[in-house]
Amino acid sequence: MTTSPPDLSSLRIRRDDAPAGPPRGRVTGIVIAVIVLLGGTAAFVALRPRPIAVETAQATATGGGTMSAAGITANGYVVARTKASVSAKVPGQLEYLGVHEGSHVRRGEVIARTQSNQEQAALAAAKAEVAQAEAQVLQAKRDLDRAEALAKQQVLSTADLDNARTRYNVAEAQLKSARAQVQLADVNLENTRVRAPFEGTVLRKDAEVGEIVAPASAGGGLTRTAIVTMADLATLEVEVDVNEAYISQVGGTQPARITLDAYPDTSFSGVVRQVVPTADRQKATVLVKVSILDRDPRILPEMGAKVVFTRAEAPAGAAPPLRVLVPSAAVVGASGAAKVWIVEDGRARLRAVEVGPERGGQIEVRRGLAGGETVVLKPPAQLKEGAQVKVARS
Repeated sequence: MTTSPPDLSSLRIRRDDAPAGPPRGRVTGIVIAVIVLLGGTAAFVALRPRPIAVETAQATATGGGTMSAAGITANGYVVARTKASVSAKVPGQLEYLGVHEGSHVRRGEVIARTQSNQEQAALAAAKAEVAQAEAQVLQAKRDLDRAEALAKQQVLSTADLDNARTRYNVAEAQLKSARAQVQLADVNLENTRVRAPFEGTVLRKDAEVGEIVAPASAGGGLTRTAIVTMADLATLEVEVDVNEAYISQVGGTQPARITLDAYPDTSFSGVVRQVVPTADRQKATVLVKVSILDRDPRILPEMGAKVVFTRAEAPAGAAPPLRVLVPSAAVVGASGAAKVWIVEDGRARLRAVEVGPERGGQIEVRRGLAGGETVVLKPPAQLKEGAQVKVARS
C-alpha cells in the first residue's frame, strides 16, 4: 500500500516577528543612573571632612591631700627618724655576725667583726716594743745616776755626763714612740669591730659571714657596703605629702589621726612635728612629718598610712581652689586668655582656663578643668570647634 508524503509547506520561520524585550532607550537610562550614583558616592567619600590626627594627654589633679569634712587627708609611710646602715670602718672579710632581724642592741655593742689576725699581731708587737723601751729607759736612768755621782766626785768628765743624759732622753723618747704605736695598733684592731651606733632594733641583715665588706664599694659587685640596717623604733613617725593648696592649714603641734593600711579599723593619735620648709615642684606638695603618740608594737617602718589633720574653723563659704596639672604643650594663648583643647566623643572642644605657674613642663590649671579630661598637645592650626579628631598613636 502506497502512502503520500507529509505536507511541510505550513512549517516556516517568521523572521519579521522579533521577540518582545525592553526598549533600548530604557537600558541606557539605567546605566547612566548607576554611573551617576557611583560617582556621587565616590565624590562624597573623597570630599567629606576627615578626622584630624592629634596627640593627647590626661589632665591630672594634683595628688597628696584632699579636703574632707573631718579635715585634710594625706597619705604617706611610717619611717624611723633614727635609722642607719651600719658598715665596717676598714675593708675585710666578715668573720663574726652576732645579730639577726629583730635583734635589740645597745649603743656601743659589738654586732660584727672582720678578720683581725694582722691587727692583733701588730698590737702584740707594739706592746713588746714598749717593754723593750721601758727596759732601755731603766738602764739609761741607772747610767745617768751613776754618771752624776761620779761627776760630783770629779772622776767623770762633763762630756761623759752629757752623753749619759742624752742616752736617757733618747730612751724616754723611744718609750713614748712605742706607746704611741700601741695606741695605733689598738685603734686598728678596734676598727675591725662593728659596734651599734645607737640603741635600736636590727631591721635587715645586708651581709653574711665570709663576705667581703667595706665602707664603700670600690666598683666590685661582690663587696658589701653595709652589714646591717637598724633603727630606733621609739622614733617612728609618719611622713606624708600634703597638697600645697592646703598647707596653710597645717601647722606645728596640730593634732592628727593616723590610720595604717595594715589595720584600717584602728587609728592612732599623732601630732605634727615638722612642716619641711620646701615644696616638691613636680607634685606640688609639701612634706609633713607627724609624730606617733600612741606607741604600738604593730607599727613597723615602711607601712602605708593615712593621716587626717584636724583643721581649724574656716570662714563660711571659703574653700581651697581645685588645681589641675596639664602639659605645657596643651595650653594656647596668653595667661589672661589661656585656652585648652579637649576631646569629647571624638570631637574637639575649646575650653577657657585660668592658669598658674609652670612646674617641670606642667602648667597648673586653677579653673576650667576638673581633672581627667583628655587634652590636645600642640593643637594643629586647622583644629576647629567640633572638629572630628583621632588620637595619633606613636
